Amino acid sequence: MAEDIEKIRRQKLAELRNKAETGGAEPSPSKSPSEPIHIDGGAELSETAAEYGLVLADFYADWCGPCQMLEPIVETIAAETDATVAKIDIDANQQLAAEYGVRGVPTLILFADGQPAERLVGMQDEAQLRSVIEAHA
Repeated sequence: MAEDIEKIRRQKLAELRNKAETGGAEPSPSKSPSEPIHIDGGAELSETAAEYGLVLADFYADWCGPCQMLEPIVETIAAETDATVAKIDIDANQQLAAEYGVRGVPTLILFADGQPAERLVGMQDEAQLRSVIEAHA
């Protein structure tokens, strides 16, 4: 949690510096982070989906083998595409998982313009994820 707070502080500091350099002009939409963002709650997911144009939400569990295999793939997606990757632990966010109909993990939901646009269940390869993201970019 402390590292999440520190990450937010660094992001806000960068935004303030950018705002000062551009004369206060608001960036739109925000540049996607190069690392997955850990989400805790529906409000945070909604804010993330609204702030970034394209968000790949990865509903996972620490005990899930396929989720662990998917981890380096979603990290690559976060680093190399315009999509923001949001990681949601279903054990810590059971109500959020139920709200989005997550019945198995991993479940990936792509949000485009703040709304769910695609759903992928189970292990996915990098090419499949890139294809889905490019279709909505």
